[in-house]
Amino acid sequence: MKLSTNTALILIDVQNHFDNPELGNRNNLNAEENMATLLHVWRETNRPIVHIQHISNPALPHHPGRDIKEIVAPLPGEPVMIKNVNSSFIGTNLENHLREANIETLVIVVLTTDHCVSTTTRMGKNLGFTPYIVSDATATFERVSFDGKLYSAEEIHTLALVSLSDEFATVIDTLGVLELLEG
Repeated sequence: MKLSTNTALILIDVQNHFDNPELGNRNNLNAEENMATLLHVWRETNRPIVHIQHISNPALPHHPGRDIKEIVAPLPGEPVMIKNVNSSFIGTNLENHLREANIETLVIVVLTTDHCVSTTTRMGKNLGFTPYIVSDATATFERVSFDGKLYSAEEIHTLALVSLSDEFATVIDTLGVLELLEG
């Protein structure tokens, strides 16, 4: 199946905050470059793009960690929706925006895999959209579990994608997305 010219690229939480070394080790260190590649193709082919920015508390003063990374910064006219929870569909106009544009298929890139990509993808599928998650254009961090065991970023990333694959989304890499583009 090809991805139509009306397939939306959804860039979620690609923000400076995720460069903070206190977050620990991260996988997919080239994720932002892959996001930028997809964004360039979407712009060149006039496909729909939506940027999602996480701001937990809009009342707090501006902090540079909130800013969208320069490598995928929105251009004038590209929608930027502000969210304050994990799902990009809660508290935003994302669903209405997509429906008004007759968009059914979503290509999702995000920081981080096990949080906002998981929540947004599950909800998107439940709302009737067809999500694709770009495995090498998403990333996460290592974490210590409830039982004190340290899980690597790659383990968490892989398991998050495994839990979404097939039931909630098609998991694909950047090259695979480019090969599926129609037109």
